[in-house]
Formats: sequence, structure tokens, C-alpha cells
Amino acid sequence: MLNVGVIGYGYWGPNLVRNFAEAPGSQVVTVSDLRQERLAEAQRRYPAIKTTTDYRDLFTDFDVDAVAIVTPVSTHFELAMQALQAGKHVLVEKPLAATSEQAVRLIEEADRRNQVLLVDHTFVYTGAVRKIRELVASDDLGDIYYYDSVRVNLGLFRHDVNVIWDLVIHDLSIMDYVLPSQPRAVSATGMSHIPGEPENIAYLTLFFDGSLIGHIHANWLAPVKVRRTLIGGSRKMIVYDDLEPSEKVKVYDKGVTVNENPEDIYQMLIDYRTGDMWAPQLQRTEALRTEALHFIRCIEEGERPITDGEAGLRVVRILEAATQSMRGQGRLVELETVRRTA
Repeated sequence: MLNVGVIGYGYWGPNLVRNFAEAPGSQVVTVSDLRQERLAEAQRRYPAIKTTTDYRDLFTDFDVDAVAIVTPVSTHFELAMQALQAGKHVLVEKPLAATSEQAVRLIEEADRRNQVLLVDHTFVYTGAVRKIRELVASDDLGDIYYYDSVRVNLGLFRHDVNVIWDLVIHDLSIMDYVLPSQPRAVSATGMSHIPGEPENIAYLTLFFDGSLIGHIHANWLAPVKVRRTLIGGSRKMIVYDDLEPSEKVKVYDKGVTVNENPEDIYQMLIDYRTGDMWAPQLQRTEALRTEALHFIRCIEEGERPITDGEAGLRVVRILEAATQSMRGQGRLVELETVRRTA
């Protein structure tokens, strides 16, 4: 039985506590938070757990095997490093760290100690995104032309990070998981409309080798909530709408075919292909439950997590480059390639 301690019982922490408490093979033994009222709520729901306002209690407790860190981004590195050095396996809420340098140090520490380090890229564990990866890997779509996403809503405003680090990170983690290659450069623009607050709207364009291009629009000031992604291939195309109650992924047999006129090299004929649409059956297990079970299995069987430290580092490096580009009003910033472990 894996004994889990959770640091942070605010917006996302209760979801992780619930899933580790319910998952076979794990139990939550301690929850830490600075606010007594949040700890009281945790103990009301789970009377058997211990609570503390001092997170260091989890690191010195020999009963705690793994620590889930669900705190502001600025604290991720210090808390995760202390947990690893205390001999604990670590799950960190996205993003892995505030800088790529910090992410590298965490990866090195986890590898040196042979500890599991998993980043909570939640969407990677959804049935929809896992199916999209399967479709892309099977070559059903053909050559991938583009990844185009809109991720907008009214709030929640964050005071510690901008909309890129809060919302765009979801699409970056999805792209990292489903696409066959990594971006080589990024251009980003954005704006803050609340004085003294981080940027609340952003547009990112990611450039890959060949003709693949990615584009992400994120916004905290939209009148409606939209979570829609288009993935276009040479043979088929995908519409992924996370707000759809059932058919979240739809595959369209649509596209174009270019035929050159042998009698006139300057004239090309474009044929439009319109075929069937189908919605594949998706695994309906809650993403966090799938992630919790994966974390447990990685610890028990020595597996490398799907969203390991390298995946977290790849995403953080794009976030850093996008922030740099946004400060330069869209200046193109080259990206360093981070190895894939699987």
C-alpha cells in the first residue's frame, strides 16, 4: 500500500486527495496546508488522515512514501527537491518548475536517487487525448499539417502566473504527447488588461520541422468557455471538444488532393474530399484516477512515467521561450530539443 502525503488543499488539492484515497493500492495519510479552515475541511471528509500546517512534517514522516505537491508554481522546485532528498517519490502539479534550470535539477535528483518524478499534465491521462495519440501513431491521419487550439473562458484569474503558464500549458503537454516531433521555435504575443496583473490573453505559434505548425489561443476574458482543438492531417482530421459530454473526439474523412495539370505546369487542380465522420469510443475513467494508478504502478514496478521529468522540462522550456517572445512582441525564439525517454 502506497502512503501518500499531499501538500496544498486549495483548488486542485482536494481532487488529488480524493483520487489517491479511492485508488486501489494507495491511501492518503497526511495533508498539509497553511490554512486551518482547509485542513478542517480535509479532516471532515477524511477523518482518518493527519493534518499539519508544516509541510516538513511529511518529509520526516517514515510512513509517507510519496508526496503530491499542489502549491503555487514558485514553490514547486523547493518542495519537490526537499521531498526527493527525503527519499519520497514525487508528483508535482503542472508546471514542473518555474524555470528549466530548476526542472533539470529535479530530474537529475530523481534519477540519482532512483525515485519516481511525475508531472501532473492531467489531459495526457484523459481517454480523449490517449485516443488522439493512438490515431496519430497509427498514421490514420496521414502527415500532420497543423494543431490549432482555442482554450478560453471568463477567469479563473491567476496572480502568480500569466495565461500561458496557466492555460496554454495544457495544449503544450497534449502536443508533446500526441505529436511525433517537437517544436523548433515559438512566437508569442499577449496582453494584460488588468493593471498590475499578468497577461490574460495570449496567442502562440509553434514551428516544427517540415510543414507542421501549431497555434494556441488562450484567454481569461472570454464571454464563453471554449476547449476546442483541430488536428489536420493529409488523410483525415480530428475535432477534439473537451466540453462535449460524450463525443469529445470526432474524426473526419475530409481533405484536399492537389493534381498537377500535365499540359500546364502553372495550373493545379484542387479536389475536395468529403467522407464520413466517426466518433471513436473513449475510455471514460477520470483522468486523475488514471494518473494516480499510473503513479502507483511506476513506483511499484519501476516504470518511467508517461509525464516524467523530461516531459515537464520540454513544456517548461516552451513556456520560457514563449514568455521571452511575448516580451519582444512576438519575436521568434529558438527552442532547445529535450530528449524523449519513450
